[in-house]
Amino acid sequence: MIPTTYLSKLALFTNNQIVKVVVNGSYEIVSFSIKQVTASTVEMEYVIPFGSIEEVTLIELKSSEDVVISSNAVYVPITSDTIIKQTIVIKEV
Repeated sequence: MIPTTYLSKLALFTNNQIVKVVVNGSYEIVSFSIKQVTASTVEMEYVIPFGSIEEVTLIELKSSEDVVISSNAVYVPITSDTIIKQTIVIKEV
């Protein structure tokens, strides 16, 4: 079993690695409303402004070296300013 203190350290490491969100392969978001670690969970919140894109089909979290940390296929129509809340849970499987 992995101790919870180590899982928390991995969550902190992951949080520090995430520097931007790339939507649909080209629209970059570098400003987060919330970006924090609670226990072994990374919590993020960011805004996609109305008019910037019509819909979200892919969300990628990237490092400063432009390496993909997480990739999620989604479908979110952007009909107004849209707040995206995203969590990453670090756990033993």
